[in-house]
Amino acid sequence: MEFPTVAVIGAGAIGVTATTALARRGAEVTLYERGSLAAGSSGRAAGVCYDAFANRIDARIGTRSLERFRDLPDVFTECPYVWLAQSGDEKRISAIRKQSEQMRELGLDVALVDSDDLQDRFPGLVTDDIAVAAIAKGAGYAETESYVEAMAERAAQNGASIRTETFVEISADPLQVISGDGERSFDVVLVAGGAQSKRLLNTADVSIPLKPYRVQALVTEETPSTESVPMCFDATENYYFRPHAGGLLVGDGTERVESDPEHWKHEADEGFVQRTREQIVERVRLDQIDVREAWAGLCTATPDGEPLLGELRSGLFIATGFHGHGFMRSPALGEKIANEILGGDGIQRFDPTRFDGDETFEIVAGMDIE
Repeated sequence: MEFPTVAVIGAGAIGVTATTALARRGAEVTLYERGSLAAGSSGRAAGVCYDAFANRIDARIGTRSLERFRDLPDVFTECPYVWLAQSGDEKRISAIRKQSEQMRELGLDVALVDSDDLQDRFPGLVTDDIAVAAIAKGAGYAETESYVEAMAERAAQNGASIRTETFVEISADPLQVISGDGERSFDVVLVAGGAQSKRLLNTADVSIPLKPYRVQALVTEETPSTESVPMCFDATENYYFRPHAGGLLVGDGTERVESDPEHWKHEADEGFVQRTREQIVERVRLDQIDVREAWAGLCTATPDGEPLLGELRSGLFIATGFHGHGFMRSPALGEKIANEILGGDGIQRFDPTRFDGDETFEIVAGMDIE
């Protein structure tokens, strides 16, 4: 079998995973990154990983990703994932009850609990105002930069060429990557550039419906109270937290407006930091929290909330639009797009040709429970 020459653009979690999978199967792969490894969204991601999805395809993707994460014990830590709704939030109370039932029907290890049960299991949480919660035991968190670095090392060991600090453009006809070294033709180009993907494709006169949007996170100082705290998403208040280095990584702060991927505020807003500190003190048994660092990152939205994953036109592939769920699904989706590049099946629901490329739409964050 003759394998194609492939250029992968973007050394985030999806890009390095796809590069590794392609190189292992014999393809000649060059990975291009305009900055350093994990310099974009992957390096700023929360690292929350779970398979708690009510849709069968999403659940399979999550389960496969967790299997791959568990192969990296220096990167991944097992930890239950809890999502909850507060008393009076009938819309999300109903949604969590329905979701948990659907997940159990798919064979996922998910339990529905009340506030007393949750308090018994996780004494570090404040649960008095909680009406219902679901617990996914098949979950954990990964250190995002470590994952990207580990996969890039595996890719290089399997013969891939990795070129960081290399700004590129692409042309679609003929299919070429243009860098400071000139033009180079490839059989296949995979654009996995996160928020930069739309710009990259514009240079090839290809349009996709993609909107980058800003999210925020912070890390607290160490505190013993977090030892009995799981990963948690408060669906009523729309924020999450997870254990991190003896403290907590807390985030969301989603801005539902499109951001310029070249010019956006990398620092967290003071209002977000203050609001988040207040939320954590109310949810975790702490008198106060001290913030170690805070930052912002970019996620990418599509019109229907589903990724753009697959072939746009002959030889030109895309992997973006993950609504904040890209890192947690990268092990499975990186494998999947590599398999499609080598002649296998894609995921029909994620087929990027379902759009014309000029659609108008509102930004919906990936963790929203409606």
